[in-house]
Amino acid sequence: MPIPSELPDLALPPESSPVNRRLSSQHVREARDRLTSTSGTRPAFDYELLRLYAQNRMSASLIILLLIGTIGFLSSLWTGAVTAGAWMASVLVIHAVIITKCRQFLAAPNGAAEMRAWRLRFIMLDLFYGLAWMFILIHPVGVDESSGTFMLFVMLLVVAVSSMLASNLPMAVYAATFPVTAAVALDFLLLGSLRNYILAAMALAAQGYFALLSFRLYSTTLSTLEARAEKDALIGELEQSKAISDEARRRAEAANISKSRFLAQMSHELRTPLNAILGFSEVMKGEIFGEHTVPAYKEYSADIHNSGVHLLGLINEILDLSRIEAGRYELNEESISLTAVVEDCHHLLKLRASNRGIAIHEAFEADLPRLWADERAVRQICLNLLSNAIKFTPQGGEIWLKVGWTASGGQYLTCKDSGPGIPEEEIPIVLASFGQGSNSIKSAEQGAGLGLPIAKSLVDLHGGTFSLKSKLRIGTEVIVTFPPERVVAAMAPFTSEAPPLAPEAQAEPEPKGKKRLLFRMGL
Repeated sequence: MPIPSELPDLALPPESSPVNRRLSSQHVREARDRLTSTSGTRPAFDYELLRLYAQNRMSASLIILLLIGTIGFLSSLWTGAVTAGAWMASVLVIHAVIITKCRQFLAAPNGAAEMRAWRLRFIMLDLFYGLAWMFILIHPVGVDESSGTFMLFVMLLVVAVSSMLASNLPMAVYAATFPVTAAVALDFLLLGSLRNYILAAMALAAQGYFALLSFRLYSTTLSTLEARAEKDALIGELEQSKAISDEARRRAEAANISKSRFLAQMSHELRTPLNAILGFSEVMKGEIFGEHTVPAYKEYSADIHNSGVHLLGLINEILDLSRIEAGRYELNEESISLTAVVEDCHHLLKLRASNRGIAIHEAFEADLPRLWADERAVRQICLNLLSNAIKFTPQGGEIWLKVGWTASGGQYLTCKDSGPGIPEEEIPIVLASFGQGSNSIKSAEQGAGLGLPIAKSLVDLHGGTFSLKSKLRIGTEVIVTFPPERVVAAMAPFTSEAPPLAPEAQAEPEPKGKKRLLFRMGL
């Protein structure tokens, strides 16, 4: 059999999607519930509908008693007191039985196996209730217009009340209203006049209208129950997902703390033997105790010392990062000059930049006030930014260092280079711990990927902001800002007012008080 070359494009959802799995399980559960239900809905909805039916019946019991008493009194004017009293007694007995069964149902536990029996009981009781009302209406009351109007009024009243009270059980509505409507319509038809035909048609139309109204009420109640069940299911899923997420976050935080403690412990353990390696390799490189018999040993000693220095720098970075992540990094804050710190960092790395043919330009605003910060942390921030710029800037490139005021009254430090730049999608990677971009991987001077994360963490400890902007083949710019609260501004001279002197002491010359220059935090 030939296979058709073109098939309709069927957009089948992936089976592994959590949403599709949830929808599939929901459809299977709904189908199973409908098969085990007595009314085509979920078993839980059957109980809720019967519970609402019972509550409506009990809440309207007083209204039903007033209705029975009023109709019994009015019907006694045509049928006599004995007949009306007997009818009232029978209707009251049926009403009392309905109320009693409703109370028993509300007091009984929610058992799905009992739903069918309770539904049948309520339907039969409503049928007897409708037949009781039918007997008072089919009794011969004469052929005058007042009796016909009375019959139609009672029928409409009974049908309306029964439709409202039993709307949550549609079969009970039909059982309670159809006998009454059929009896009144038949009475009008048997009288055989145009007016009575019209009244019979009005009775049937009213029955249809109230039946439709009760069905709409039933549908609205069922939709409300379904919406509430969906809401409860979603709330349950959200609570379960939240519990799983909280547990996963707790485990991740515990693992992160354990990792930071491990790194801090291992860093300390590694630094002790590394110091010995650096010391002895420096002694061997300098040939302090005599020249090497083999010249290659001197070169090997220099290689060992350089590798040890590089490894010590990596260990120091890991130690600083682990202390920051563990929340054990304490700032030793003091009044410092941001411009002076940046100039010192420039002088430290100037030789390294010159060896690569890179020009570093400075643009510092004059007369900047001092900053309340940790000098070691600020120096490390500047060194990390400047060393990264030198590392990734090609020969003959340029680097710009700027220090100045921010718009809000704080101070900023920017380091901009003319390097290859960082792709936008890799910026979150390079800001993460041990993250390296594609340019860093291709570079010959690879590091641990901790320079920018450590600088960002130190800026966060100072309450500042760290922003990295980069464009491919244009360059990268890092902007570090410190909040206005860390700017130390000078206040006006402060002189204390002395209390008034005694008359005998006023003649003595008053010594001049020393003026003191205070500093305050913020602007």
